[in-house]
Amino acid sequence: MDIQSRFTKVIKENDGLIFKVATLYTNSHQDRKDLYQEIVYQLWKSFGSFNGQAKLSTWMYRVALNTAIYSLKQAKRRIDTIPFDVEKDQFPEELDKTEEERIKMLHEHIQRLNLLERGIILLYLEGKSYEEIATIIGITTSNVGTRISRIKEKLKSNITKKQ
Repeated sequence: MDIQSRFTKVIKENDGLIFKVATLYTNSHQDRKDLYQEIVYQLWKSFGSFNGQAKLSTWMYRVALNTAIYSLKQAKRRIDTIPFDVEKDQFPEELDKTEEERIKMLHEHIQRLNLLERGIILLYLEGKSYEEIATIIGITTSNVGTRISRIKEKLKSNITKKQ
């Protein structure tokens, strides 16, 4: 299998990972599409240098998060006031309105976190281990634990204030 075919297969298999990062760091459908394309482009540029020392998903998250953060810094957007646009097809149909509203509220509060906190909480919610999060983000494992604890407290405090 040639490199282009392998890359296409990897992208198709990990489409959700790229979509989640693009969704978390954008506020409109067009921005999401643009960031998605930029992430795929950056993955393609560095695909040949992926050496397999880390898991493929770890490497992809690192590239995707770095691309998203760099894109936002370049655009000089005001991050803490961007509304989160939750698309209805992201929710299973059997979710009731209450559950859907709770998920929307959580996404809105996550959107208000700073860039690094968003990346950490995304990886945590994806079930990544502290070690893998540390590898992806580039911080120590103990720092990951501390930051996750602080992010949870911040989210809990902000959600409680809103209610």
